[in-house]
Amino acid sequence: MNDYYAELGLSRDASSEEIKRAYRKMARKLHPDVNPSDEAADQFKRVGQAYAVLGDPEKKASYDQGVDPYAPGGGAGAGFGGAGFSFSDIMDAFFTGGAAGASGGPRSRVQHGQDALLPLDIELSDAVFGGEVDLTFDTAVVCTTCHGEGSRPGTGKHTCDVCGGAGQTQQVQRSFLGQVLTSRPCTACDGYGDIIDSPCFECDGNGRKRDTRTISIKVPAGVDTGTRIQLRGEGEVGHGGGPAGDLYVEVRVAKHPMFQRQGDDLHCSLELPMSAAALGASLPLETLDGPRDIDIQAGTQPGDVVTLKGLGVTRLRTESRGDLLVHANVRTPSKLTSEQADLLRQFAASRGEETPAPKFQPVNQGLLGKLRQAWKG
Repeated sequence: MNDYYAELGLSRDASSEEIKRAYRKMARKLHPDVNPSDEAADQFKRVGQAYAVLGDPEKKASYDQGVDPYAPGGGAGAGFGGAGFSFSDIMDAFFTGGAAGASGGPRSRVQHGQDALLPLDIELSDAVFGGEVDLTFDTAVVCTTCHGEGSRPGTGKHTCDVCGGAGQTQQVQRSFLGQVLTSRPCTACDGYGDIIDSPCFECDGNGRKRDTRTISIKVPAGVDTGTRIQLRGEGEVGHGGGPAGDLYVEVRVAKHPMFQRQGDDLHCSLELPMSAAALGASLPLETLDGPRDIDIQAGTQPGDVVTLKGLGVTRLRTESRGDLLVHANVRTPSKLTSEQADLLRQFAASRGEETPAPKFQPVNQGLLGKLRQAWKG
């Protein structure tokens, strides 16, 4: 025989109220909605069998006399589940509050639409100065045939004959808890309480359809890759033509062929001939703000930086801007004519550099260090 008292943690002289309390306590702990493990599921079944026997006065009396309806050959057909009710339904009502008065009425066909997230590709100039960019995307819009009603023009809806417009059906079941009233969404009307006589042929009764939209988006100056812009009410229209959700666009700034952005500053590299770096020069540069002249000081070294104030990126939600940093890249000629070589030898002799003395430095103090510091600002 099975020891049903032990399954419920009770002594054999436990009262009916103690049996009921013990079962309720263990059922709450072992119910699959609370404890989804396989071990708990097996124990839940055993506890249910125990209460099916001990909770029934006649079966309990037989069990106390040595008759176990669940033992092999012991008359299991009269056991748990034969009382004419669904234990799962009762437990659902017990744990989810599906008793009388829990009905929420029919659900509305008009529902709020979902939010949407889309990428927005812009140029670096749009990020620096701001601007307007068109975005084309596929989304849910109000059906233009039924205008969100879901029914063909000239037709309508009628109250559901099954639930009488309540959107739910109720069923009374007997259990150890007494009579339990459970509610379920009506399967005839899907819980809406009414039925569309003739669904719209274009949206199939949903009140919305898929379509392509193009909107103009104002891009604020200073945005960067990863910045999200919220557009209220520009998301998907809800079921039944309900209010649209919000549209979030995530900015992706395209790479520029010349300028690289770091924070609010822009960087570029300027290749200089050795003579211009030594003698100095004034060179034109086409910036995002138009042409500007760059003054290269005589004696400019590789990695030196020329800063153009206020020609960088606009700081978000302000009118101030970062800087444009031009990094000097001095180019040494790789091929010389004999005449050019003689001139350079004369130049080296005039500076006493025919045989230059080597001067080594740690990497972080030399050219690479200057470049690293320059890029770090």
